Amino acid sequence: MENVLEVKGLSKQYSKVLAANDVKFEIGSGEIFALIGPNGAGKTTTIRMISTLIKPTSGDAIVAGHSVVKEPEKVRECITYLPDEAGAYKNMKGVSYLRFMAGLFTSDLNLIEEYVKRASEICKLGARLEDKIGTYSRGMIRKLLLARAVMTRPKLAILDEPTSGLDVINAIEIRKMIKELAAKEGTSFLISSHNMLEIEFVSNRVGIMAKGKLMTVGMADELKAKYNAENLEEVFERVVLENEVH
Repeated sequence: MENVLEVKGLSKQYSKVLAANDVKFEIGSGEIFALIGPNGAGKTTTIRMISTLIKPTSGDAIVAGHSVVKEPEKVRECITYLPDEAGAYKNMKGVSYLRFMAGLFTSDLNLIEEYVKRASEICKLGARLEDKIGTYSRGMIRKLLLARAVMTRPKLAILDEPTSGLDVINAIEIRKMIKELAAKEGTSFLISSHNMLEIEFVSNRVGIMAKGKLMTVGMADELKAKYNAENLEEVFERVVLENEVH
C-alpha cells in the first residue's frame, strides 16, 4: 500500500517545552489513522505541523510526495484540515456556502459545480441545502463541513474531533461517512479524538502520544492484546500511566 503521509522525526520546541519529540508514523492510501493522547500530549502540535500551519523545529513530513518544510504550498494542495472549532456562515444557504468554498479552490465554473454536486451527495442534506445554515442542527452543520472538506478529493483529510458535541445518531452517521470515503474513494484520514469508541470503530490503526512522544502504534486489536486490555480506553490509560511512571 502506497503511503500518502510519511512523518519523519517531527519535533517542535517552544521555549523550554518540547511539544513534539521525534514523531514518526505513516498513513497508507485509503487508511484511517487515529492519533490520540491526553491533553498536552502533542497531538495538536503534530497535526498542525503536518497541516503546514506551524513549522517543525526539526524533522519533516512528506504528503503525497511533498515536504511540509520545503514545499508547504504543494502540501496544501493535497490536504484538507477540519478543526474541531470550524464553523460555517450562518446567513448563507448550505448550497451557497459550498459554492463559495469551492470558488476558493478554482475559478473553473464547471469544476465548482462538480465540487458542489459531490459535496451535496456526501452530506445527504437534500432540500435543506436551500435553507440558511443558521437553521441547521449541529449535526447537519458538521455533515456540511465534512462534505466541504472532502469535495475537492484531497489525498489526506485531517479531522480534529470530527463528532465532538454530536448526539449518537449524528456521530454514527459522520463515522460511516468517513469509513465510506476511505473504502470507496481511497481518501486517507488522520483523525484526532477523545472518543475511544469512535476511534475503535472508525480507524485502521491507532497511535498513542504522551508528553510529546508517540509511544505505540498498531491496530486496536493488536494494542488490546499487547497491553492485556479489554478495550481501547484501558490501552490508553496504561500507555499514559506507564509514561508518567518512567
